[in-house]
Amino acid sequence: MNQNHREAMADVRDMYMAHSALRREFSLLPQLVRDVTPGDATRAEVVGAHAEMLCHILHLHHEGEDLLLWPRLLERGGAEAAAIVPTMEAQHHAIEDAHAAVVALLPQWRRTARGGEQLADALEQLRAALIEHMALEESEILPLAQRHVTAREWMQLGEHGMSKSPKKQLPLAFGLAMYEGDPEVVKAVLAHAPLPARLLMPIIAPRLFASHAKRVHGTATPPRIGATVR
Repeated sequence: MNQNHREAMADVRDMYMAHSALRREFSLLPQLVRDVTPGDATRAEVVGAHAEMLCHILHLHHEGEDLLLWPRLLERGGAEAAAIVPTMEAQHHAIEDAHAAVVALLPQWRRTARGGEQLADALEQLRAALIEHMALEESEILPLAQRHVTAREWMQLGEHGMSKSPKKQLPLAFGLAMYEGDPEVVKAVLAHAPLPARLLMPIIAPRLFASHAKRVHGTATPPRIGATVR
């Protein structure tokens, strides 16, 4: 690489951890919606709030890549990046369209618990687009990022998401990722956090996720789906 050759390069293992969480939760969502009894607005609100949080996390995750990752890869990655980044961008557009369809249907379903089948179908579309995209990103983009993006630049992706997320939501969001995360990767991610977060997050985040999962999934240990690449 050019002027950055002396810098530490990106440790992309946190992306696999994030993908595992997205893969798991978006794969479970369509059936969660279908299982809500029509008219049971109390349950629809629980599942709907969970879906809204996931959609927000996904939107910020992809927004960060659009702003901070694709331009750097295109600038530095030569023919390899030029061959794959446009596909990534096109997939993001398709995912954003599917995401918009879900977001449009969600509020009314949360209030009334009516129209769940239409929402579940929209979530299936989103899940399929997302799974395809993450698999390609893991096989093609992450190896490029390891060679062409510095560790400092890579951290900006996570910082982008955190800066635009409600602060109260961050521990739960981290718990979502930690659930299938490698403890070593969790430790590496937290290494740059302030000391209180480094000490407390490994305790608080899993507890918050267990409580949340019990409310949403009916169990503190929902099925693990995992990453396609380790």
